[in-house]
Amino acid sequence: QVQLVESGGGLAQVGGSLRLSCEYFGGNFRFHPMAWFRQAPGKQRELVARITPGDSTIYVESVKGRFTISRDNRKKTVYLEMNNLNPEDTAVYYCNSPNSVFQWGQGTQVTVSS
Repeated sequence: QVQLVESGGGLAQVGGSLRLSCEYFGGNFRFHPMAWFRQAPGKQRELVARITPGDSTIYVESVKGRFTISRDNRKKTVYLEMNNLNPEDTAVYYCNSPNSVFQWGQGTQVTVSS
């Protein structure tokens, strides 16, 4: 059974940066497309970035040019580099496959303060 463990969140200032990590335990990581999701208070969870096994990426419009998703197949880890953060990026961030086939991890809280 695949287990996902997110880390790297915290408090950032407007315009600041954070790098999130998601470690993948079990299964065949290198064959899976992966994605980062976020859930802001009172809102539905949304997919913000996805990456294929071949490193093709897709981003939701609101994070294009600011966020970068990447993966390290040897470390079984997917990353989300977040730059030029704004208060609307405040949310709990999760990783999963794009169609959410894995059990959700605990997520990592990102808070952007003005």
